[in-house]
Amino acid sequence: IPKGPGNTKVAKSTAVPPGPPVYLDLVYIPNHSNSKNVDVEFFKRVRSSYYVVSGNDSAAEEPSRAVLDSLLEGKAQWESNMQVTLIPTHDSEVMREWYQETHEKQQDLNIMVLASSSTVVMQDESFPACKIEL
Repeated sequence: IPKGPGNTKVAKSTAVPPGPPVYLDLVYIPNHSNSKNVDVEFFKRVRSSYYVVSGNDSAAEEPSRAVLDSLLEGKAQWESNMQVTLIPTHDSEVMREWYQETHEKQQDLNIMVLASSSTVVMQDESFPACKIEL
């Protein structure tokens, strides 16, 4: 804990400070959707039409269930019920379980989870893809 003026200790916080919300079209949830970096306050403040959720490491519990739950809790506190689309970059057990267990709440909050059924083929590589129109 760093010392402030007059030798008083000032606590250092990693939480998002309170303030007005920021509206964006597309947000990539940082650090493989790790709950150490993204919490309810993040979703209360960073409001987007689309959130990209990465993470495909089940041993590291990626994406984090806590982050996915934070999206629900943060979105519930928005004044409007604007459509939000969640775009996972990988099919994971955590994502499937969360989707099934919270599907009704997702519908109430106007959150859609986008599953990609398209594949892009480039040279010797193929990968899933989705098209987003902003």
